[in-house]
Amino acid sequence: MADSRTPRSSEGLGSTSPAPAVTRAAAVMDALAASATGRLTLSDLARELGIPKSSTSNLLMALEEARLISRQGAEFTLGRKLVELGAAYLSRLDEVQEFYRFCEQAPTLSGETVRIAMLDGTNVIYLARYEGHPAVRLTSNIGDKMPVSLCAVGKALIARLHDHDVDAMFSDDAELPVLTPKSLRTGAELKAQLTTIREQGYAFEDEESTTGVVCLAVSVPTRGAHGPSLGLSVTALKATYSAEQGSQMVTELNELARSLGNPMG
Repeated sequence: MADSRTPRSSEGLGSTSPAPAVTRAAAVMDALAASATGRLTLSDLARELGIPKSSTSNLLMALEEARLISRQGAEFTLGRKLVELGAAYLSRLDEVQEFYRFCEQAPTLSGETVRIAMLDGTNVIYLARYEGHPAVRLTSNIGDKMPVSLCAVGKALIARLHDHDVDAMFSDDAELPVLTPKSLRTGAELKAQLTTIREQGYAFEDEESTTGVVCLAVSVPTRGAHGPSLGLSVTALKATYSAEQGSQMVTELNELARSLGNPMG
């Protein structure tokens, strides 16, 4: 809830930014995205930004005019313009288009739930999801974030990092978010899995984010020095999952990863 947020300094967010209005506008959208209800009042947002209500009101009016936010009574929500901008961003990612084309034609993946994600600090952001298996409905939608420790694709991506980079992200005694009884609980437990992931070339998640669901994931070879850090994952129901099925999934995920990382073959 907004009342539980830590108040900003009296100078307010963006006071040291070269473009404080832009910084504050981004903070408004971040706050709305992080809100449990997706709705915040003027007072909530003024408190979040640490600036007077009058300044916040002017900012909200500008964002509303640009359709980046929407007013619903006394509350504000994210605007539909963001959907258009997100779709435009994704439409220009060749990897996303190739992802869908491959999944539709793959013998095994075409009947499964497959996702492509990008590493973002200690989280992953899901860029696309192919729904080939209607029985597997997950909470992670396009644009959602998930802690790397809770998902196979997150573990596959950080397994590519140097140990000192992983240590900087997670101390051994770091407490990790927990969603199920099988979720990893400490940084040490997470790092212990990385050696196995590096050796076998893929990550496996066993009901760590969703009870009854397993997941396999591989990383995509980086395209260029500054290419995005992408990963691919496929989910399956634990009750029907088999080692043979998993082997077929990993084979096709690796084929797709090679295609995305080196489109010229």
